[in-house]
Amino acid sequence: MSTGAQARAWINLSAHTPITVVLARFDDLFARGLRELIESDPNLVVVAAEVEHARIPVVLRAHRPDVAILDMGALVKLSEVRELSAEHSGTRLVLLANDPSIEECVQLLAFGASACLGRSTQSRDVLNAIHLASRGLQLMPSATAEGGGSIAGPSLMTPREAEVLPLLQQGRSNAQIALALNVGVETVRTHARNIYRKLGVSSRRELAAPAPSAAPRESREGQPESSTPQPARRRQTTRMARPRRGPSLRHR
Repeated sequence: MSTGAQARAWINLSAHTPITVVLARFDDLFARGLRELIESDPNLVVVAAEVEHARIPVVLRAHRPDVAILDMGALVKLSEVRELSAEHSGTRLVLLANDPSIEECVQLLAFGASACLGRSTQSRDVLNAIHLASRGLQLMPSATAEGGGSIAGPSLMTPREAEVLPLLQQGRSNAQIALALNVGVETVRTHARNIYRKLGVSSRRELAAPAPSAAPRESREGQPESSTPQPARRRQTTRMARPRRGPSLRHR
């Protein structure tokens, strides 16, 4: 079954179970378009919107939403997603960014995010990502194979692959992963091959590489998080596989 067919099937299953959503604060024009898009889906209910980043943990505790849509640009550091995911395990996190790199998306997904989308993503596919996230599934961005640096479209990562991914990033051997997950070594190899294909990488070393940037990422206090030199950032736009043209997220 294709990713699109799976998304439609899950949307149908959730027809009688509203999915609660919390929206972080985005710039006004984008925020209005995003909220109107979500409210156009009768299966989605916005329980809080325009939430300041600093108040996200408080709002998640109060509402316990199925999905929270966060602004990646508001993060002080990517590992905040890991902390939120651990503290609010019942809420799936979808990150939106202007121009996320493939490495940043991979890192966010490894930290527990369900999806990492660019603002150019088609409206219908944003809705599909929310529904898939509410089911505990991840959408993985797949990079072009020959160094083009663009994201060709996210592909669905299975729950088991989502468990294998962080262990691969830690550099564990296939045998160690098999022991940790109580599966066979050949099963781990298969999952690893699928993960590499979906992420457009070829080894654990590439998978474990930190998100690159032209300069060290700084915290809000101006302190660099790392002085380690990073490879040049690849630019891309995020598009879903076989997108359907829908209304723009920008308010009209």
